[in-house]
Amino acid sequence: MTNANAGSDDSLIVRLAWLYYVAGLNQEEIAQRVKLSRFKITRLLAQARDRGIVKISLDQRSSETLEIAERLSERFGLTECIVTPPLAGDGPDDEDTARRAVGVAAAGFLSRRLQGTEDVTVGLSWGRTVAALVNAFPATSRPEARFVSLMGSLSRTARSNPFEMVHALAQACGGEAYVLPTPYLVDSERDFDVVMSQSIVREALAIGASADFYISSFGLCSRESFIYRYGLIGDAEIEDLIAAGAVGDMLGKFFDAEGQLVASRLNRRTPSIPLETIGERDLILLAAGMSKCDALRAILRTGLVNRLIVDGDLANAILD
Repeated sequence: MTNANAGSDDSLIVRLAWLYYVAGLNQEEIAQRVKLSRFKITRLLAQARDRGIVKISLDQRSSETLEIAERLSERFGLTECIVTPPLAGDGPDDEDTARRAVGVAAAGFLSRRLQGTEDVTVGLSWGRTVAALVNAFPATSRPEARFVSLMGSLSRTARSNPFEMVHALAQACGGEAYVLPTPYLVDSERDFDVVMSQSIVREALAIGASADFYISSFGLCSRESFIYRYGLIGDAEIEDLIAAGAVGDMLGKFFDAEGQLVASRLNRRTPSIPLETIGERDLILLAAGMSKCDALRAILRTGLVNRLIVDGDLANAILD
């Protein structure tokens, strides 16, 4: 077997292992997706176990994903990039699978960053991909760890509520949780100033500003976006954002395709850690789902992102 063929087989084995062990597809579903016989899939999954690719945690590295990660790092000036294997799908179920895959990879990353005995503070945004990290994070003993939310809360779904997520991670580590006790969106700029002046809010933001690193996901600015579909912003707000040229949001701030803040008052109505503070910290961005392609390019162009954990299909799309 040539080195090229060996690398190709390794990439296929890793991809099949992710589909089976992480995405939860059965062998018949995998066979339909990758156009291989069930016999060959069974044999390759056995190889994955025999060769140690499948362990308690799944090693996502392959020659294919390492090459993609290197190209992304070079293009966007990233310190580190982790790419999960491409799963070749762009439907709603495939986006859920991509989020789970990125969540598993991000949980492994966070576990490694928490190793050691020194105190550590982690700032956290909210979102379905961050929730996938929380769901995949294994229990560990790190009572010195602190987790702090970097933006106001959601009220429509607990699975993406930052209060729930920081508490879940703190419970998993035996550490402490701190929340930013504000709404996601306040009614006016005047209300924003009042909320941000409260001592309990200033204290939470001070803890966030002292964090060793931040973990964040991001969203779209369209009528298909999470924040619009779940009623966090209304028709007037989404129309204002679209008219202003917004394509993506991160930590409650809205950006155009070039990674610049848009001229919208909504950027002064979302209590969160200031962008100036984010720029001084190690920011790890989680990205999953083909619908996020334009938004991901915009967020990477802000220059705020140091590390990226992304699903392979989305990674390939933004390189095209």
